Amino acid sequence: MQGMDTLIPINIVIADRTYRIRISPKDEETVRGTVKIINDKLLEFKTQFAGKDMQDYVSMVILWFATQQKASESRLTSDDLFQDKLQKLEDMLDIALKS
Repeated sequence: MQGMDTLIPINIVIADRTYRIRISPKDEETVRGTVKIINDKLLEFKTQFAGKDMQDYVSMVILWFATQQKASESRLTSDDLFQDKLQKLEDMLDIALKS
């Protein structure tokens, strides 16, 4: 019986190049979804910025992806701070109501 830690080989295509990678079976759907997003963005940038070379498009996608990650992290941090402030307010209300 194979464990979930066993890596499986899959082929992915990014920017018209095929890569054979080994991943955990539980990550396959996420990896394939990410590859689809990357290729969709490559196509979008190729349409918007005609005449560039593929390396330029790949660089644009990397920058876009990294920016999305940073924006998500910032939103999470803001959400965490907001949650902390709400919790403190709730605690103060609880103390005031018990008095």
